[in-house]
Amino acid sequence: MDIHLPIQGTKKTYAVRPQKIIGLGQNYREAGDADHNLPAEPILFAKTPNVVIGPDQPIIIPHFLYDYHFEQMLVVYEAELAFFIKDRCKNVPAAEAYDHILGFTCMNDVSQRNLQGMDKAGWFRGKSLDTFGPVGPVLVLKDKMHNPQQLDICCRLNGKTVQQSNTKNMIFPIPSIIAFISKHLTLEPGDLITTGTPAGPGPIKHGDVVEVEIEGIGILKNPVIGE
Repeated sequence: MDIHLPIQGTKKTYAVRPQKIIGLGQNYREAGDADHNLPAEPILFAKTPNVVIGPDQPIIIPHFLYDYHFEQMLVVYEAELAFFIKDRCKNVPAAEAYDHILGFTCMNDVSQRNLQGMDKAGWFRGKSLDTFGPVGPVLVLKDKMHNPQQLDICCRLNGKTVQQSNTKNMIFPIPSIIAFISKHLTLEPGDLITTGTPAGPGPIKHGDVVEVEIEGIGILKNPVIGE
């Protein structure tokens, strides 16, 4: 099912149909981080398009996870700034990166940390379960976003603030992200890149409500349901 996001400031909508979704791990500076402990280059992972849901649609915790009898079930929220690619591009210089962005939205990079920790193949399965990629509530076109590298970002779990930062704290800013990714692979129109989460990800369970809020974009709100 296509997700159609309202385009902020217009009567149009945008159909979310990414060929690929690329995320960044460990991309926010935390208090006390020493430069020598920061990643030398962006840490990339993939999410598959089946993760995408829209505002108010439920994040579903799959029933099969309970068959593992994890000591603690770790399906976690991750508030992130995300953007859509405008056109086909490859080997993009950082100075030209914004020319290839269509617009920005909020994303909740929902992750299953137990699977991430046990899978020898890496993060693929834990990042790509159905409904594990809410986006919204709107698409803000690039030209309408004043400075995407100076946005307050937060996450609330059942009304309590659990993540709070600003996109200025990214280790690798947006131009560097696009330059790095496009050096490795061709980006296509509609591809979705999500830029990492601040400190504070934590577990969610049936009955919870998660809100991701980013300055200038709005609030992405999703309930959590156990399958």
